[in-house]
Amino acid sequence: MARPKSKDSVTSKKELPGRRDGSNAKPRPRPSRSSSRYSPAEVHEIFRRFSVQRPEPKGELEHINAFTLLVAVVLSAQATDVGVNKATRALFKAADTPQKMLALGEAKIGEHIRTIGLWRNKAKNVIALSQALIRDHGGEVPDDRDELVKLPGVGRKTANVVLNMAFGQHTMAVDTHIFRIGNRLGLAPGKTPEQVEQGLLKIIPDEYMRHAHHWLILHGRYVCKARKPDCPACVIADICKAEVKTTDVPAPLVELAPLDPTP
Repeated sequence: MARPKSKDSVTSKKELPGRRDGSNAKPRPRPSRSSSRYSPAEVHEIFRRFSVQRPEPKGELEHINAFTLLVAVVLSAQATDVGVNKATRALFKAADTPQKMLALGEAKIGEHIRTIGLWRNKAKNVIALSQALIRDHGGEVPDDRDELVKLPGVGRKTANVVLNMAFGQHTMAVDTHIFRIGNRLGLAPGKTPEQVEQGLLKIIPDEYMRHAHHWLILHGRYVCKARKPDCPACVIADICKAEVKTTDVPAPLVELAPLDPTP
């Protein structure tokens, strides 16, 4: 699950003139933040339709437990889910815990994932990740974002995926598809994945947050595609405010068959 690059930025507030500290410093202008182009009712209807279309959406990365999910997401950076699945099927049969992965060793892990981009560095990360889980968490995957992002090879997006899929937390992991949709549709515009993430968390109704991450990814991957959106297949075409859309007629709202994860 590739993601757009971003840099964490830390800004400091300066006291405005006339505040109690007596500062006369001129305040720095705050960057303008774009808001959603959709009303709460429109956002609710968008996700209601997604829920009808895919009542129980599933991620396309194959995994056995929280640990193998974590490894799969780490391996998916700059790689396709299909490619990762082909490489990890045999790997996870051999090692589905940090202890087994550590015993397998870096060289054997490398043999399993050789078809994945940056496989040498990723094999090292899987070993370091397994060591950290054993050393710091008793071999268990923590259900806390702050602890997850301390692990080797784990960033905010990876942590959000694991928290959502393994622990059912209401997180939003912004990959390239969600970043594109947030901006293209004007649903949650932002210059960074973090801005889009916060925008979506703010507007999506709580009743739909459990699966919102998957609905948006699947919509971006199969309908609102990067090069040419398939607007006639879009169930929210009448609500969509993207400049590139080609029709205002929504596709029939019917439940879709589950995707086959084993091409």
